[in-house]
Amino acid sequence: MLLPIAASLLLCTLGSAGFAAEPTSQIKTANVDAARIIAADSEPGSWLSHGRTYDEQRFSPLGAVNTQNVSELGLAWSYMTGTRRGLEATPIVVDGVLYATGSWSVVYALDAKTGRPLWKFDPEVPKAKGRDACCDVVNRGVAVWKGRVYVGTIDGRLIALDAGTGKPVWDVLTVDPSQAYTITGAPRIVKGRVIIGNGGAEFGVRGYFSAYDAATGEMLWRFFTVPANHKGPFEHPEVEQAAATWSPDSMWESGLGGTVWDSMAYDPELDLLYVGVGNSSVYNREIRSPGGGDNLFLASILAVRPETGRLVWHYQTTPAEHWDYTAVQHMILAELEIDGRVRKVLMQAPKNGFFYVLDRTTGELLSAEKYTYVSWATHVDLATGRPVERPEASWSKQAAVVAPDPAGGHNWHPMTFSPRTGWVYIPTRRFAFPYTPDHQFELKPHTFNTGEDWAEVAKSFEGFENAARFCSPTQITAWDPVGQRAAWRVERDPELPGGLLVTAGDVLFQGDGTGFFRAYDARDGTNLWESQVGIGMIAAPISYAVDGEQYIAVLAGVGGGEGVHRGTIDYINDGRILAWKLGGSAPMPAVRKPAKRVVQAPKMELSPDRIDRGRELYSRHCAHCHGIMTRGSTVLPDLKTVDAQVHKDWKDIVLGGTRANRGMASFADVLDAAEAQAIHTYVVSRALHEPTL
Repeated sequence: MLLPIAASLLLCTLGSAGFAAEPTSQIKTANVDAARIIAADSEPGSWLSHGRTYDEQRFSPLGAVNTQNVSELGLAWSYMTGTRRGLEATPIVVDGVLYATGSWSVVYALDAKTGRPLWKFDPEVPKAKGRDACCDVVNRGVAVWKGRVYVGTIDGRLIALDAGTGKPVWDVLTVDPSQAYTITGAPRIVKGRVIIGNGGAEFGVRGYFSAYDAATGEMLWRFFTVPANHKGPFEHPEVEQAAATWSPDSMWESGLGGTVWDSMAYDPELDLLYVGVGNSSVYNREIRSPGGGDNLFLASILAVRPETGRLVWHYQTTPAEHWDYTAVQHMILAELEIDGRVRKVLMQAPKNGFFYVLDRTTGELLSAEKYTYVSWATHVDLATGRPVERPEASWSKQAAVVAPDPAGGHNWHPMTFSPRTGWVYIPTRRFAFPYTPDHQFELKPHTFNTGEDWAEVAKSFEGFENAARFCSPTQITAWDPVGQRAAWRVERDPELPGGLLVTAGDVLFQGDGTGFFRAYDARDGTNLWESQVGIGMIAAPISYAVDGEQYIAVLAGVGGGEGVHRGTIDYINDGRILAWKLGGSAPMPAVRKPAKRVVQAPKMELSPDRIDRGRELYSRHCAHCHGIMTRGSTVLPDLKTVDAQVHKDWKDIVLGGTRANRGMASFADVLDAAEAQAIHTYVVSRALHEPTL
């Protein structure tokens, strides 16, 4: 059942006072359709869709840059985005134009050969919306289709732009603006339908993904991933199927989560769209669904018909999801010979630490082995397809240190597959986390509603000696999906992974949080070349060609859920798009250093009771942006070293929203004056506790 169009769709066609409904193209570009994407290998110099091809392998057939000459790469061009927040986009390159997105959902069109700007579109997202973004105001890219560019915005809109001019053609509101929905993922376009999901599970929303007509913006169907209640009415049959796996006493008012905030893939031969579903709201399953149940379709992979949105099969990676183990991570489609038989497979390394190989025709589980350190389950039973949980990993009643942590063994950072080696390359993480139940949990809209006692978590981390218990380096893992083992591993930056690209030259590319962009031999992990960019990278690179020259491009700019509060950066996070080629000689953009940070905390009474209360409130309302125990990366303000004026204006900022236009919205709906003051006391106590910064 479709929602009434009037209730679910806001379609704007503005006249001369706004944007032209049908602007005249100035650049002939982006004439992309299904046939062109399916035949992408016939034009290896293009990058036509998010993963280059519908199968999302992120393998470039270009081989001019190879293991023998990669050391000759030099910067070809750079473009400064004018941003200081996280950059996560995978660019699209078609007809000599590179399209990318930045923070706050801004879209850039550049000459792919020179980096010369062609146009820029700013959707003018209200900056106060940043409060509803669990993991920074990032965006992972656009889709292109028949002369248009499509982008989802952090405030929940889907916008079609003229590819030649950057002017809007239509603008649709895909969410209820009164709820904490956001969009950070890249749209996918299948059969003329723009598929888009959303985020916000941590803040108490109900997950779904939708299909819109690429030409008009009309909503064609919507798939809800979790039920609204136990008795209905149910919007479509799959919701009724899911409802049977939730207990009647579930916390329906929490929205239940299940947001679709990132990965999708498509098989045109099977005509199946594969969609990954996210985590729960609330994480703690004893609060969320006290009577038990698998809680479909949380942490699941769905195969649906793109024309109708009807479900063909599903596989749940983490039944009764309990640790923020989303299954929205990158999915790759390939053909592999397994036990003497060629199988059409779907591969995923979701947060939970197991690498899954499924038959993508039927959803049958073929294998599931640990690709990183896992403590929550011993193994996945191939007969039942279910993980075997370790009882001591449950934190419903008492704290438990569990691996992987909420950011997962692999997060959104794209992995890549080489048909030459047969291996999948995964940006892997090895972290554990002290999951701690909140026994006085109360659901509050637009608030981090996980069911965890974040104040107790902060206590666990206070002091480097304790934080070290939970941290290990990140890695690149070359995973053999047939042999079900790691072929090789390379340890990298201990804080931030970056997305990956592999090419026909057997070169694997990755940027990292330390500011290095590197090339590895895809066959054995040997470091072949590196370039010091000076700005951390978390986005995935791409490769394309113009006039016979191969380019490698990536966005640089630390941020996102991990980049906001893992590791302190010592530079101003000026975002940039960079492209290298053999013999390139462009200068690397300079990196600016910030002024020395100085504690300017005012004198105040630092009573233990007020500090404890402030820790509790800070941990729930502030930590996801400013860092657990105020230890952030400085992408967002380091509250320990804000200037004296911020301390003076604290109440006006926190409750009055005087800095909403900078992304710091008012919290007057969930905090009173005494609570705001308690947070201030805690921040000051932390500043005095760590005077050396």
